[in-house]
Parts: sequence; C-alpha cells; structure tokens
Amino acid sequence: MPGSNEGKNAGSSQNLRAFIGSRAGAIRDRLSRSQNIVLEQRLKKARRRLEKKDQEISALRSRLEQASGEDRAPVFFVVGLGKSGTGWLMKLLDAHPEVLCRGEGKFFGQDWTDKTLERMRAGKERTTNRPPGSLYAAMTGSETLRFWIEKSVWAKNDDPDERLNRLAGLAVEHFLHERLHKTGKRMAGDKTPLQSSDVIRETSLSNPDAKVIHIVRDGRDQAVSMMHQMWKGAKDQGSFYRLKPEEVAKCDEFYRTRRVPLEVDGGGIFTEERLQSFAERWKERVGKTVEDGPALFGDRYAEVKYEDLLERPVEEARRLFGFLGADAGEEVVRRCVEETSFEALSGRERGGEDYGLDFRKHRKGIAGDWKNVFTERDKAVYKEAAGELLITLGYAEDSDW
Repeated sequence: MPGSNEGKNAGSSQNLRAFIGSRAGAIRDRLSRSQNIVLEQRLKKARRRLEKKDQEISALRSRLEQASGEDRAPVFFVVGLGKSGTGWLMKLLDAHPEVLCRGEGKFFGQDWTDKTLERMRAGKERTTNRPPGSLYAAMTGSETLRFWIEKSVWAKNDDPDERLNRLAGLAVEHFLHERLHKTGKRMAGDKTPLQSSDVIRETSLSNPDAKVIHIVRDGRDQAVSMMHQMWKGAKDQGSFYRLKPEEVAKCDEFYRTRRVPLEVDGGGIFTEERLQSFAERWKERVGKTVEDGPALFGDRYAEVKYEDLLERPVEEARRLFGFLGADAGEEVVRRCVEETSFEALSGRERGGEDYGLDFRKHRKGIAGDWKNVFTERDKAVYKEAAGELLITLGYAEDSDW
C-alpha cells in the first residue's frame, strides 16, 4: 500500500537522522575532549616557558646587582638542633623558585671546631667522614690574618676582632652568592646546625644583616630520632659515632623485635647517660638560641615548630616565605609543600618506618613518638635535665608527665 510504504520510509528517515545526530554528538564530544587535552598541554608548556623566563630575569637581576655593588642578594640561615626537621625545612625553602637553600656549609661553630681539632690531634678522632670545621673559626682564629690586620697600614688602627668578624661574614656571603648566581634564584641560605650554643652569636657577629629561621622540635622526639641516627651511623656502619656495647645490644634487639620495652638495660632504647646528654644538649643549645635569637636579630629572627610545620604546612610555609621576602602566593606555596611532603620525599605514608634493605635509615616523620618509646626512667631523666625548657616552649605541663 502506498500510504504504508511512505510511513515506513518516513520512520526510517527519522531513525537515520537520529543515528547521524547521536554519532555527530559523540564525535563533537571526542573532538572537544581532544581539544581540551591539547589546550592543557599547550598551557603547561607555556607555564614552563614563563617559569624559565622568570628564572632568567631573576638571574640577570642578580648579576646586575652584583656588578653594581648595590642591593646585595639577601642571605639567611636555617638553624636547629640535629634531627629537628632542619633538612625537611631546607628542602621546603629550596623548592621555591626564588630561594636557594643548601646545607650544611659548616659556616659557624667555633667551640665545636676547637673540640674536634683537639680530639684529632690526640688521635681520638678519625679524619675520614669527619665534616670540616667552621669557616668562622678558620677566619677569626687565623693568627696570620690577625697579625696582618694589626700591622697593615690599611687596618692597624682598627679593632682586629671586628675586622675578623666582618671578613668572616664576607667569606660566608662569597660562597652563598657564588652558588646563587648560577641558579637564577634571588636569595640564598644555608642549613646551619646548632653545633654549639654560640652559633647564633657567631652568626650575628659576622652576618648581622642576615635573617635566621630557627626550627624547634620537642626535645624528647629529637632524642628518639637522634638515637636512631646514631644506630644507623655507628662505626660499624662506616660513620664516626661511637656506641658503647650496651648501646649496640639495644640497637640489635630493637631492630630484631621492632618493639619497646627492650630486655636490655632498663627496657628503653637509651642508656641513662646517653639520654641525659641529649637532654642537656637540647636545653643548652635550643634554650640559648631561643633567648639570643630575638635579642641579636630582632625582627630578622623567626621561629617555627616542627610540630606546627607538620600540622599546618601551607600556613607555616607561607609565613616563612613572607618572612624571607619571597613570593608567598597560594599557588607557589602549595606547590612547594606538595613537592617536599613526607610522602613525596620518602615514597610512603607518614607514621611508618621503612625496614627494607637499609631499614635503619628511614624514620616515621611524626610528632609525639617519644610516648611510644620512653620508659618511666627515661621520663624522669629527661624531666630532670630539661623539663623547665619543655614547659617554657609549650611541650609539657608540670603535671602531664
């Protein structure tokens, strides 16, 4: 029937149009996604080109400033007791496109240098694997240089100590600026461990215009981390730490059982003598820096707690970049934090230890681990030696442990 055939043809035509429309829509969607991917790739390339241009401009600015002798690139120092997060903070700051931060230059630490040299001369210290003495000690302790200052027509009426301190500062800046001008960044800093309680004073004498960031960690956690560091770097591992037989026994038992309390010598990971020395060192060096930092540097001194950096990394990083005078915008700060997170640097979740081939190397990266490790004896020893500073810095209340 003619009418019936016409209806069938019309229906087929509609179905064909619907099919063609759906296929066209799918093709448009695929094209749109492809275009978006291409656009995103082009944007990423453009951002990389812009970042490279920014670095080139920054490098050119640094060279111009150096050539003119004006507005020298600012320098800063990240200070802190060993195993307090100085390495992590160094990486965080160095991730910024304007900030160069390296370590450890061993620029300061006269007392530490003197004691090291004394042990080496007495044959009690090996020179292999031994870090260099401080540059400050080398400059200010040079009898030849002091004699020249006292006798030269250019300086003989000046205060020799003042001249030596200034020359030490210029030497420090020389090495920082030399590396800085090769990077295209705008400011340079060194991770400077508190090898002695006088590090902050020496820094103020030689580089009074520098900025200082002091990272502070709960001394009990610092002691736990330091003990693991000493176990890892004991002499049988090729380093310069000396462990007593009972400490070696503790190390072996802990890494065999991975638990506390231990059966060896009081149940804890420390001997009483070792823990007391850790606590006294923390009290002396951290306490002295907390006191002298603001007095010597004023608003060019800043503190950050390791625990706050763990809890609020973006907020604290933004504050520290602002303190240094670097870009503290949200995008750059978040990128620096993400690139240097515990997970990104270690390849594992925070809170776990790596017991692989080098199981002594990788620690947890958490706060409060001392509660899982300290015995009642350990608590009493640490409280006696450094309890007051723990309270002053807000790590303890007199009644909470």
